[in-house]
Amino acid sequence: MVRAVILVKSPKKLIAARLRKVQNIIESFPVSGQFDAVAVINVSELSAIKNITTEIQKIPGVDRTETMVEVNPQPLN
Repeated sequence: MVRAVILVKSPKKLIAARLRKVQNIIESFPVSGQFDAVAVINVSELSAIKNITTEIQKIPGVDRTETMVEVNPQPLN
């Protein structure tokens, strides 16, 4: 399992709620700072991350995204 965090820049106030509708996003919440929302995803393969970020970037009002992939995942209990 590959976990990643996607930072989303969007002036839309409800972007975090809209992100929750995207498949494989397990958590989404608004944040303050340079970005407006964070989406946490779990996928089976690293290559699937691109599909999810592309889907997020197609949401009206999304200006940009930045993705960070977990590098040393711990086994789930």
